[in-house]
Amino acid sequence: MKQILVISGKGGTGKTTILASFAALAKNPVVADCDVDAPDLHLVLKPEIKKTIEFSGSKAAVKDNSKCVDCGKCRHVCRFDALDENFNIDYTLCEGCGACVFVCPVNALKLEEKISGQAYISETKYGLMAHAKLNIGEEASGKLVAIVK
Repeated sequence: MKQILVISGKGGTGKTTILASFAALAKNPVVADCDVDAPDLHLVLKPEIKKTIEFSGSKAAVKDNSKCVDCGKCRHVCRFDALDENFNIDYTLCEGCGACVFVCPVNALKLEEKISGQAYISETKYGLMAHAKLNIGEEASGKLVAIVK
């Protein structure tokens, strides 16, 4: 068995084209698109997804409205401005740091895993393919790449 790794730090150098060509020429290849932020190999190989794996790479604060006393401590301590004037959490801004959870005097907040993307095991006309897609704004790409590998 041989392994070939195609890497480059710059976009547009032809990594996807080269890898798709190798996949077409190889006998029973297993290919992995480890670019989880902006994957392209699926556009060329047109995989049929056989298995989807939900990926939780980060956490976000979740509020229990029945416990909240609207004291505002959470909003005051949040450096990401993820809480509005009604202390509702904007999940596009929440970084899951836990500061709000720490200062809440009534335990109305907790950190929970959030879905950060999906990993896939697929079949192409050439062979198996592992690939993934990180959700917009997520930063746990290294963990998702490890799953693809």
